[in-house]
Amino acid sequence: MSFTINPGETVGIIGRTGSGKSTLSALIGRQFDATSGTVLIDDQPIEDVHLYSLRYSIGYVPQEVFLFSDTIYNNIQFGIDNVPAEKVEQAAKDADVHQNIMDFPKQYQTLLGERGLNVSGGQKQRISIARAIIKDPKILIFDDCLSAVDTETEEKILNSLNRIMQERTTLLVSHRVSTIKSADKILVMDDGHIIEQGDHESLVEQGGLYAELNEKQLLEQQQEVEN
Repeated sequence: MSFTINPGETVGIIGRTGSGKSTLSALIGRQFDATSGTVLIDDQPIEDVHLYSLRYSIGYVPQEVFLFSDTIYNNIQFGIDNVPAEKVEQAAKDADVHQNIMDFPKQYQTLLGERGLNVSGGQKQRISIARAIIKDPKILIFDDCLSAVDTETEEKILNSLNRIMQERTTLLVSHRVSTIKSADKILVMDDGHIIEQGDHESLVEQGGLYAELNEKQLLEQQQEVEN
C-alpha cells in the first residue's frame, strides 16, 4: 500500500476486523517496523528519527486502554511533570470526561483500581484520550478508542476534540463509519490493502465496501432507536 497524510490532515482508517487498521497505526509509532517498504515522517525514513522524539510527538490512544493504580489526576498527566490543574481539567473537558470525574466523591484525586476497575469502559477510554492530548502532540492516533461509548457520546467527544484535531495531524482508526465520516480523507482497508479512498460522500457514491458498511450501520442505529 502507498498513501500520503498531509500535515494537519485528519485521516480516517476503516475496515472489517483483521483488515490491518491497527497494524498500520502501530507502524507510525514504531511499535514494530515494516518488513518491507518505508514509512516516512517529513520525508525522512522513520528509522532515522530519534525514537523518543518520535513518540513524544505522538498522542496515542489504543483500543485496549491501560490505567495505573493511581489517581485520575496522575493518570491524565502521566509522563509530564508539574502540569497545572487547569490544564488537566481542560484535557478532561476536551475528552468529555470532566463531569464524570467531578461526580466522584474525591473527583480528580479518586484512586483508580488495577487497570481502572472502578470506572466504566467509556470513562477509561476518555481518561486515556485526555492523557494523549494533554502533552500537545503533533500527531494524534485514535485506534478504535471510542468503541466502548454509544454513538451519541462518541459525537460529543469528537465535537469536543474537533478544535484540537484541526491543529495537528490525526488518524482516526475505527470500524464505525460515524467515527470517521467527517475526516478529510478516508482509507478503506481489506486484507492488508487499501481498496478505496476518498471523503465520506464520494465513498458512499462509489457503492463499494465503505457504502456497504455505512448502510449496514445506519440500519443498526435505526433498529436501536426503534427498540
